[in-house]
Amino acid sequence: MRRLLCIITLSTLAAACATRPAPGPTTTTAAPAPAPGRDWRLIEDPQGETRLAFGGEESDDLALALDCAPGARRLTLSGPAATGVRPEFHLESGGDTERYAAHAEDAGFADGAWLTAEAASTDPVFLRFRRLGWVALWRGEQREMLVGHAGSLAGVKRFFEVCEGAAS
Repeated sequence: MRRLLCIITLSTLAAACATRPAPGPTTTTAAPAPAPGRDWRLIEDPQGETRLAFGGEESDDLALALDCAPGARRLTLSGPAATGVRPEFHLESGGDTERYAAHAEDAGFADGAWLTAEAASTDPVFLRFRRLGWVALWRGEQREMLVGHAGSLAGVKRFFEVCEGAAS
């Protein structure tokens, strides 16, 4: 009887050690959804700068524009801002964030200001942006997602290739 009790106890202990804990809930990070009617557009000028702009097609709806001369590796950021906000571009993409001090001038065509700033095309937020195809623009506590539709990622990648001199 004692032997049987030992065998049962050892079997129970062995079984307890062999069990695995149930897997915890998994979290997946999906790409944000594109906004209807807005997208990234690539505008290439063979004689000058290349522009990547996010907004509505054929409208004044522009959230952010990036300009770069071929091979310059420097970006000019531009876009509208509300009156009285800090003159900066606060960008985020996939966990990387950067703040760029901007020059503000009267927008002239709307309430608010027009901001411009300079940045390196190789800053971490832009490296992530070219892989993911989206960037968030923070305006104070408001986060605006600038998400491209299917197919616009090729234009984003092309823009950075031109900017860094890797495009032919």
